[in-house]
Order: sequence, then C-alpha cells, then structure tokens
Amino acid sequence: MKRTQHPRPEGDHPLVRRYVCYLRKDRGLAENSVLVYAPFIRNLLADQIAKTGDVSVNALDTTTIRSFLLEHIRGRSAEYARLLATALRSFLRFLYLCSDLPADLSASVPTVCKPPRDVVATFLSSEEVERVLAATDLSTTTGRRDYAVLLLLARLGLRAGEIVLLELGDIHWRTAEIVIRGKGRVVEPLPLLTDIGEALARYLREDHRTGTCRRVFQRVYLPHVGLEGPAAIGHIVRAALARAGVRRRGRGAAHLFRHALATHMIRRGASLTEISEVLRHRSLNSTNERCGQSPLAPPSRHAVGTRAGTRVDRSLRGDLREGIWPTPRRYR
Repeated sequence: MKRTQHPRPEGDHPLVRRYVCYLRKDRGLAENSVLVYAPFIRNLLADQIAKTGDVSVNALDTTTIRSFLLEHIRGRSAEYARLLATALRSFLRFLYLCSDLPADLSASVPTVCKPPRDVVATFLSSEEVERVLAATDLSTTTGRRDYAVLLLLARLGLRAGEIVLLELGDIHWRTAEIVIRGKGRVVEPLPLLTDIGEALARYLREDHRTGTCRRVFQRVYLPHVGLEGPAAIGHIVRAALARAGVRRRGRGAAHLFRHALATHMIRRGASLTEISEVLRHRSLNSTNERCGQSPLAPPSRHAVGTRAGTRVDRSLRGDLREGIWPTPRRYR
C-alpha cells in the first residue's frame, strides 16, 4: 500500500520538530523513515503530557522509557515493537547529543529480538530474468522506458527508489558511469554497462520529453513528470512479470531482481563482502538476507572477517565487472 506523505502538523511540539529536523539533516534519513520514527515520539510526548500535564525531558529515565515501551507493545506485532524500540533509542541519542539529557539513555531501551527468517528468500532465476527482458515490447514508448528500468534492476540491482530519483545529470556518458543516490543520501557511482547505456540512450533520444523535469524516467501520458515514487517501479515490474508468464513468489516485485543478482553472484563464486559492495549494503546482515538463505549459497567460507559495512576498495569493482558484469564502453 502506498504511504501518503502528510505535511507535518502545525501543532507538533518544538521537540518533535527539532528531532525531525535532526533525522533529515544530520542523520540523512529517507522521508519514509522519518514518517515511521516521528509518530512514535509524538506518542511518547503525548503520553507524558497525559500523565504529568507537561513535557519534561528531565523526567525521562530508564523506568519511564521501559514502562512506555512495554505498555505500547502489548498486543502488537514483533515488527511494531522493534520499530518503536529503534525510534526511542534514536530519540534518546538525539537528546544526549543536543545536551538536553546529561546521559545517553539509549542503552536503557530493551532490545527487541527479531526472529530469523525461516523461509528461503525469493528470487528470479537467470532464465526468468532474461524471459522478462525479452518479453518487453521495444516498439513502444512504454516498452523502451520499461526495458531500461528492468535492466537497471537486473544488471545493477538498484532499488526502486534509486531508479525514480535518477536525473539526466547522473548519467556520465564519457566515463561510462551512472551516479546513484542511495539510502542515507549516499551518492555513489556505478559502471554504466553496455546494454544499460544503449537502452537509456534509445529511450532518452526517442521518447524523453524535454522541459523542466530532469528526471530520467517520466510518465508516458500527460503530465510528463517524473515517476511518482517506488510504487511506480513496482507496477512496471509486475506488468513485465505478467507479460513473460513469470509467477511472482512471495512479497515484493522490484526487489526480486536484486535478490536474483545476489544469487547470480553467489553462483559465480563471489563472497558476501563483494556482494555487499555491489548492492551497497551498510551491513553484511542485509547481504545475508538477500542471499545467505538461498539454496545456492555456498558454505561458511564466505563468512569474511572484515567489519560489517566496510567499503571495499574500488579496484574490486573492476574485478567484479570482469567476472560478473559485462565490460562497459564509453559513449560519445
């Protein structure tokens, strides 16, 4: 279900407004993450007002925080409890950094255990990926746009939101690179592979509307503006899967290609560190969720000893490109 982004209420407590500003500017959180965290903190302050008649940061202590958490997770799902605990931890850390609290109380928030996944991560086989690409009609504007989107998903493992945010200036034709704006406002270049470059060049030359919109992927029909959110990419993927007769397993659509890329790399002998670098994960735990439970995953020899989230040297990308990605060429 698509999340509606409502404007911030005018009646928000100044502390909530400061916290939201901290999440956006200092932490660089995506808007969806801000929309998840902020309501929990509003509830915390509202609970304090209901019990004491006022908001007092100094009244927050270990007992108050734990009581609020236990009271509000009763009858809720494990995921709700985990998000609430994460938001409380973030808010308490914010108060400490801003000197509103003399001590960092974030450690006082109990850890909510997340049960390990007991199902194999869903993904598309290499044959299914190629069937989806081959079933796209390149004789139409919609087909040419969708084909470029599908290639970005299949070859580079981009997230749906990253594709939506692509702008014309992010494509560096002469150096064969494409700049990606990922999670946490991280900006990073990836190789512009040959087939991706050709698909983008054809779409931009034949179908892209000139105007004030700088987004690469636009609506086919009026108004010709950028695609509205990751849900639009999910719609493109679901339509492509239906055309190719590929049955979607499990939840999600666009992420199936991301899982497929990770599985393909596992087959080619890549380590978790290498896959984490290509998929731009901050933690190896995220990479484990993508391919660690795949039946194709190799044994524990891929459990590397490097710190989770460490960025791998850029020369690794050249090695990966030679072994897994087709060699990109420069565009004139």
